[in-house]
Amino acid sequence: MADESGSKHLEVALVAAERTVWEGQAKIVIARTTDGDVGILPGHAPLLGLLQGGTVQVRTVDDEYFVAAAPDGFISVANDRVSILAENAEMGHDIDLEEAKRALEQAQAAGMDSEDEQEHVRLAEARVRAAEKAS
Repeated sequence: MADESGSKHLEVALVAAERTVWEGQAKIVIARTTDGDVGILPGHAPLLGLLQGGTVQVRTVDDEYFVAAAPDGFISVANDRVSILAENAEMGHDIDLEEAKRALEQAQAAGMDSEDEQEHVRLAEARVRAAEKAS
């Protein structure tokens, strides 16, 4: 998409299961997928990827930078529109880092024997990474 000045940007939506976490215009989106890190700029080829690694980074058209925790989900890119769909997603600046670290320690202490326990640890790790990058 191009604005009035002719510069291109991305239309981005970060959506959790029950709400839109963030929606707006961006210069670049960076996410880790199962195929590796991907940087998305205007004009990017269509893409459908499985998120891995837990964080999504966005530089807005106003040069604001934010990180969101999105441990599992999908990213879709087409026609300068980026959709990030995750069951759990939250903005890094909304996460209390110390609380997130305690939750990670508790999740790790509980073990990783079941898929639920592994998911709990992945979510806790993503929250810590997003809070650290946001601070």
